[in-house]
Amino acid sequence: MNATTSEERDLRQNLAAAYRLIALDGMDDGIDTHISARLSGERFLLNAYGLRFAEVRADNLVTVDADGKVLDDPTGLGINPAGFTIHSALHAARPDVNCVMHCHTVAGVAISCLEEGLLPLNQWALQFHDRLAYHDFEGIALELDERERLAEDLGDHAAMILRQHGLLTCGRSVGEAFLRMRNLERSCQTQLAAQATGQPLRLASPTMAEHVAQQFDAWATGPAGSDRAWQAELRRLSGADDSL
Repeated sequence: MNATTSEERDLRQNLAAAYRLIALDGMDDGIDTHISARLSGERFLLNAYGLRFAEVRADNLVTVDADGKVLDDPTGLGINPAGFTIHSALHAARPDVNCVMHCHTVAGVAISCLEEGLLPLNQWALQFHDRLAYHDFEGIALELDERERLAEDLGDHAAMILRQHGLLTCGRSVGEAFLRMRNLERSCQTQLAAQATGQPLRLASPTMAEHVAQQFDAWATGPAGSDRAWQAELRRLSGADDSL
């Protein structure tokens, strides 16, 4: 591991923890999907293409530059080209974003297939009121010209549904992106469960939805907020057999 500063070591450990937690919560998809974290000098960290999320460690993350050049790859496995397309686009377009997370969950993909998308049905979902972007499906993300459209569709939002594809969240920190992803996934699961009953759905009013979204915004930027919640998540990994 070529981490030269304590900040980078901490970043690598948090990123590895996010991979482990995504696997622990059943939100991974074999060796596919990816989570990235920004490094200085237009570089970012990404998972090696061939490791399951449960196998990712701080010392086997791959360092990539903005042009897709692999700068450091302890595994020799390289990276998923689709991962580079998605993550390079958003790190370049959004300097405020330090972590980008992309998942293919059954519930997330199901909601991505619905014309109406995510509905304002519950407290989790209201976090995303007028704060959720959508990107139309263009096939597997291998064409670099899709990067411009990904960035344009995300705009200044921190979460996006990729149509017929999956979920994406961003954060100023790894923890923020993870917590946002879990809430987005839970929102999708809850909507599908409610729709499966066949009963009429009770939607929150736009006024209430905006009120709750602002409450989430205030919590995330507060003195404890997402960092306290992230530290609690990290404790779920304490005692794990393999070190981060």
